[in-house]
Amino acid sequence: MSKKPLASRVVDQMFLNDAFSQWLGIERIKETPGTCTLQMKVRPEMTNGFDIAHGGITYSLADSALAFASNGHGRRAVSVETSISHLKPVHSGDILTAEAVERSLGNKIGVYEITISNQKKDVVALFKGTVYRTSKDWEV
Repeated sequence: MSKKPLASRVVDQMFLNDAFSQWLGIERIKETPGTCTLQMKVRPEMTNGFDIAHGGITYSLADSALAFASNGHGRRAVSVETSISHLKPVHSGDILTAEAVERSLGNKIGVYEITISNQKKDVVALFKGTVYRTSKDWEV
């Protein structure tokens, strides 16, 4: 068995098969059961007609952080409800950091808050996610 912590083994397996997170250029900074920190650089092809990052970029970064944090306990979890508030514009070249924190963990439901900040430490978006925790464990 690997000496890596369970959360890292689970995220390794998830990330390996996550083409979209890889396309985003996500870098894994930290993962523990119930928490996750990810980072990525916004590229020109991620901007919209206003020359700011498409809202789906911060949403997708936060969604990946939610997935990795909620599955880090070793049980498969899937999102059932998510929401995001965009607080400041994000531009090409910005470095975004998403920090997911577990706020509630039950047998079937988990609730997470994800804060997305730029390289200046300005909070650019807030995301909340609720997950359903299945009875199936990750085999890692």
